[in-house]
Amino acid sequence: MSRPDALPDTTGTAVVSNSKAAARIRAAAVEAFAENGYGGTTTRDIAARLGLSPAAMYPHYKSKEELLYAISYEGHRRCIEVLTEADQSDQSPTIRLRSVVGAFAGWHATHHARGRVVQYELTALSPEHYRTVIGLRRDVSRIVKRIVRAGAEDGSFVVPDVEGVNLAINSLCVDVCRWFPSGGFTDPDAVAELYSELALRLVGARD
Repeated sequence: MSRPDALPDTTGTAVVSNSKAAARIRAAAVEAFAENGYGGTTTRDIAARLGLSPAAMYPHYKSKEELLYAISYEGHRRCIEVLTEADQSDQSPTIRLRSVVGAFAGWHATHHARGRVVQYELTALSPEHYRTVIGLRRDVSRIVKRIVRAGAEDGSFVVPDVEGVNLAINSLCVDVCRWFPSGGFTDPDAVAELYSELALRLVGARD
């Protein structure tokens, strides 16, 4: 049943509740999944982080998989919003790519625990939920691809394969959440700047 205080998917079905209690449950689940993996976490573990009984979670999320879906859906939707806001469509492809990749990599560094859950626990979703989230991932990929294609078409970029370069850029940005923070990298802004530069080198930016 759809909840009136929730973010709906494309079918109108409620996915992400805006209630404070549901948000607290999602935050606790992100911490637990990031630390122990989806398979190594129980609803009891999540409830214990909040000082609740497992039964207190059921009015909000009826299963651990439904909770993972809400986290995955919310994370991908937020990532789309961040990249859309960063894409300065009236600027050159070089400026656009620098801005979008910086936002993409920076988001995965800033929200690295959430990113690990969103990006690396997808196989635990039900087939229906998996298809929905994969659709959102394609939407994220299209934002980068349209900039790479625009640069290739107007000569700003020297790109041998738009699809391949797009895949490489997306993979680099997504992988940030797997290792950040690590070594000398503890500042998300530094990661954003580095990955922006790497992306421009990947596309052979001329300016």
